[in-house]
Amino acid sequence: MRLSELQAKDIVNVIDGKKLGRIIDVVVDDGKMYNLVIEPRRFFLNFFKRGDEISIKWESIEKIGEDVILIKL
Repeated sequence: MRLSELQAKDIVNVIDGKKLGRIIDVVVDDGKMYNLVIEPRRFFLNFFKRGDEISIKWESIEKIGEDVILIKL
């Protein structure tokens, strides 16, 4: 799977069902993926405000589906 394919998927937390955002980067070391860097969802009121990025460990991924990546936080 390519990074561009991962970036097209929404990230959803299986604990509360919230959509967290989309992948903007990955952390790779020695050919192994360690973290996904997520850009938080933007709402109308804070659309132009730059939010903090979320880093999710690869081990937190429960399932990679056709349209979403399910994580457990």
